Amino acid sequence: MRRVTLTQFLIEQQRAGRISADLRLLIEVVARAVKAISVNVSKGALAGVLGEAGTDNVQGEAQKKLDVIANEILLQANEWGGHLAAMASEEVEEVHQIPFDYPKGGYLLLFDPLDGSSNIDVNISVGTIFSVLRSPTEGADPTEQSFLQPGREQVAAGYALYGPSTMLVLTVGKGVHGFTLDREMGSFIYTHPYMTVPVETGEFAINASNERFWEAPVQRYVAELRQGKEGPRGRDFNMRWVASMVADVHRILIRGGIFMYPLDEKCRSKGGKLRLMYEANPMAMIIEQAGGAASTGRERILDLQPQKLHQRVPVVLGSLNEVERVVAYHREA
Repeated sequence: MRRVTLTQFLIEQQRAGRISADLRLLIEVVARAVKAISVNVSKGALAGVLGEAGTDNVQGEAQKKLDVIANEILLQANEWGGHLAAMASEEVEEVHQIPFDYPKGGYLLLFDPLDGSSNIDVNISVGTIFSVLRSPTEGADPTEQSFLQPGREQVAAGYALYGPSTMLVLTVGKGVHGFTLDREMGSFIYTHPYMTVPVETGEFAINASNERFWEAPVQRYVAELRQGKEGPRGRDFNMRWVASMVADVHRILIRGGIFMYPLDEKCRSKGGKLRLMYEANPMAMIIEQAGGAASTGRERILDLQPQKLHQRVPVVLGSLNEVERVVAYHREA
């Protein structure tokens, strides 16, 4: 059986005219950074990378040591290749400009370097999420405004899952493709072609401890799922919650389901819990490319016009029928 590597896959995409040479290079560099992050995550206590870093990120959240390490790996790996105009990280307040002594390219890279980092110390799966936009500024340093493009303008999006195996899941706007890291060979191998989200599902993912803060449409929807065969849905549902968006969304991509971090009274003043540019947009692109849907409960995530770099939004994504039901309940309310 022929084993197709990530590099071969990207070259074929370039030959087909779906991506440029610079975008191919960008994705390959991100993949190399993911390998380095994977090594650090897998060593855990052996490398002294567990625990708090003693600093806070731009959102005022305590950073883990691996948050800082993963962020530096991604920044340093992508600075010098000439394919980027600038970067933005969930962990850093300002836009990260390309150093003056390196060439600049036509793309913008945004990333959450280590999603679900609260799980690191208990050895549960974490991940990296990234998004690629075209830079609207040619010959000038991009500003925050340069990044504030609706999610539908993304040219690529992906995530890495650091689990029992390390996976890279990617879309360049033509389906969703999964690659598994062969640790002995050091290559990502094409193992999951054209991934699709099952339309029907028996699973849902939500932080049930926040139930008392949810809006009425979400309370109604989850109550129906919990009633199982005896309720209006006529079948049983299982709840899953990893508290790592990458892990929860990856399960939905493989088995179907719905992931929700809705607007509630705890996060209403912030606009939501998850970051639009670093989490919601790239995951929405992936899920839509896999045949699912992604909404705030009120509107399509990929149509949102960002107002600021670290904007937060509610997120409801996954199997098409379930997302449409949640949106319908919001509309009725």
